[in-house]
Amino acid sequence: MDISINTPALLFPAITLLMLAYTNRFLALATLIRNLHTKYKQIQEERDIIREQIKNLKQRLNLIRYMQSSSIISFLFCVLSMLFIYFQHSNWAVVSFGASLFALLLSLSLSLREISISTRALEIELKNMEELN
Repeated sequence: MDISINTPALLFPAITLLMLAYTNRFLALATLIRNLHTKYKQIQEERDIIREQIKNLKQRLNLIRYMQSSSIISFLFCVLSMLFIYFQHSNWAVVSFGASLFALLLSLSLSLREISISTRALEIELKNMEELN
């Protein structure tokens, strides 16, 4: 299988946008954690709910770390693939491009898991509001 230098180059904008999206999720999560910390220090009666949210946030934080790591690895393999194409090592180029796609697939899978955990966090909040009524 022969690939041109344009093939891995097509992944550049996708991977960088994905990394930007992951960074935005991380920043939003950091804001949530800081707000929850302030709330935890002030309110005694909601501590059980806050503990559930803290557990949830820890899981999400780890997943985002792994998402970012695997997308960076994907980007590195993509660049490596382009280098192999440039130096006319087509077999290594195909292998590194495949590794890039695999790392990207892993990153997207972790993202799907993180989204399911974040919706669970929203369900905890909704359940709490229902109980207040």
